[in-house]
Amino acid sequence: MGTGRNRMIIAVASGKGGTGKTTVAANLARVRGDVTLLDCDVEEPNVHLFISGEPQGEPEVVSLLVPEVDESRCDGCAACSNFCAFKALAVLDKRVLVFAEMCHGCGGCARVCPQGAIREVPKRVGVVETMGADGVTVVQGRLDVGVAMAPPLVRAVKAHIPKTGDAILDAPPGTSCPVVATLRETDFVVLVTEPTPFGLNDLKLAVEVVRELGLPFGVVVNRADSSDDRVATYCREASIPILAEIPDDRRVAEAYSRGELMVDALPEYRPLFEQLYTDIVRLLQNPLIAGVARASCPCFMGGTPMPRGALQGPHC
Repeated sequence: MGTGRNRMIIAVASGKGGTGKTTVAANLARVRGDVTLLDCDVEEPNVHLFISGEPQGEPEVVSLLVPEVDESRCDGCAACSNFCAFKALAVLDKRVLVFAEMCHGCGGCARVCPQGAIREVPKRVGVVETMGADGVTVVQGRLDVGVAMAPPLVRAVKAHIPKTGDAILDAPPGTSCPVVATLRETDFVVLVTEPTPFGLNDLKLAVEVVRELGLPFGVVVNRADSSDDRVATYCREASIPILAEIPDDRRVAEAYSRGELMVDALPEYRPLFEQLYTDIVRLLQNPLIAGVARASCPCFMGGTPMPRGALQGPHC
């Protein structure tokens, strides 16, 4: 999924919940229009509360392949349990116990079994739902109750990224496996934070993840009217661009509580999100940023600073 001439994939993420990640993703999709908005927070999807529409087809059931043991062929050699890095298999008294909730569906156990006693069977993990409204196609995953393995469903949601046209991914909060599954192979990451000690701490964790993945990124500060300038100081010292600042406006919270988008309820905020989208596009249209110079650009990777204007980007 790289930066393409036919599409751009933007992930909106945050180091913690409650920073306004979904607010940014949904409003960005609204001002862009003709875009696919994918809710990858499959444990608690909520984009549909703000951009709802008519369902498009039946929900797609998503399953994970887990092992099933044929006891008549199994000799209890434990090759399968020794191979499994996730402890989804255990051998007790020559009998294989399968803990499907811990299985990552790699299929390795079936391949290493010398007796061919293991086959893979589908285990349902959730559904993917698609709906359309006002030029925005919303795709969301809904993890089944009691299922602990979110990444397979995240990948199923991402399979709906169109081959042409832009896509915006609303990532789960935090820095765990579902977040990494969401961010992989995207073109740009918008990290949403708030000017608080907790916001700064979790922003630093999110920055580490994005840098490890080698993705270009910038920061949006929500509820920015604060005397706490530690987030701004950190971004300045780490050469991380602050792409936008959303004021701490009570009217925004009131609109949110009614399930209304900021740009619909308060049109004066529309230019803020239009400019945010324009800045992201401008950055990714620069072939140096999209390609080999990304690793050395201090705006994105915290590398050795380059001469001002060397990349000719708005934040370099």
